[in-house]
Amino acid sequence: MADPVTLQDVADAAGVSIATASRALTGKNRVSKETVAHVARIAARLGYRPNAFGRALREGASRTVGVVVPVVGNPFYGRIVHELETELAEHGYDLVIADSHGDVERERARLRMLADRRVAAIIIVPADAVASADALVEAEAIAPVVQLDRRVLDYRGDFVGVDNERGITLLLEHVKAAGAKRVVLVASNAVTSAGRERRAAFERESARLGLEAGDPILDEFTFEFGQAAAAELMARGPLPDAVVCGDDLIATGLMTAIKHAGHRIPTDVLVTGFDGTLLADICDPPLTTIEQPFRELARETVAALMRRIEDRASAVVLRRVEPALRIAGSTR
Repeated sequence: MADPVTLQDVADAAGVSIATASRALTGKNRVSKETVAHVARIAARLGYRPNAFGRALREGASRTVGVVVPVVGNPFYGRIVHELETELAEHGYDLVIADSHGDVERERARLRMLADRRVAAIIIVPADAVASADALVEAEAIAPVVQLDRRVLDYRGDFVGVDNERGITLLLEHVKAAGAKRVVLVASNAVTSAGRERRAAFERESARLGLEAGDPILDEFTFEFGQAAAAELMARGPLPDAVVCGDDLIATGLMTAIKHAGHRIPTDVLVTGFDGTLLADICDPPLTTIEQPFRELARETVAALMRRIEDRASAVVLRRVEPALRIAGSTR
């Protein structure tokens, strides 16, 4: 294999000094437009690719934003990462993804790894509403941080997420209109802010609407938990009129187990999800869910990030984005 083309090779071929070649390719001042164009043509012809990491070491930061999510395999995070990548590209930034697996210590390690790479900023979905605080404070000392989807309760930092209370309200109003009287929440536990907010909204709104709420079943945002929750529901006796699930993954697992046990959806029980991922479309029947505005979430998150990069002392952003109810066969 041929050796990679170096900046010195470009400078020699262009007939300029290595300093001039560097300034021309990085957009620095004191280089004429003609020289910039000439050096760029030579670099393109030779196939020169700049060393982004080396430039980061020299300049103190890169044009890269780190994104830390709890479970990269969750369709919700796959979609949001796609939208973030598109939005960041509009601002000239690349994206590097790290998976915390929902574990606080792994999360801390991922944040330190991104800091070592001198990323320009970090977008994070915190693993824990309380225990992630120290890691975020440590990371913020090195790079701007914006929380997305979930937040740390005692951490004063930028946050962008959906209005969970509004989403749960839309779901409960819908199942009541469909005839439900007995409802059960199957969702995440209190480890995440999203889990806390959705449970609090469920308890408050079911009481307001005069619905009989059974004991909630709480654990993790996973397909396997949805299956286990279905088994527990069926062991309790007659199914409730409606089950409100904390996300589409839980709802998919729950529906699969309920149908395998011989029950019909929505004839025997109404089921709803939360997020509006591809899973809601491929379920049988398709899943009634809360659709999160992925593009708007990404746009607002990146806007907050750019503001924080430009001015580390700017006012803290707390932005809640409006969700929408998408009605489908699981409640129709």
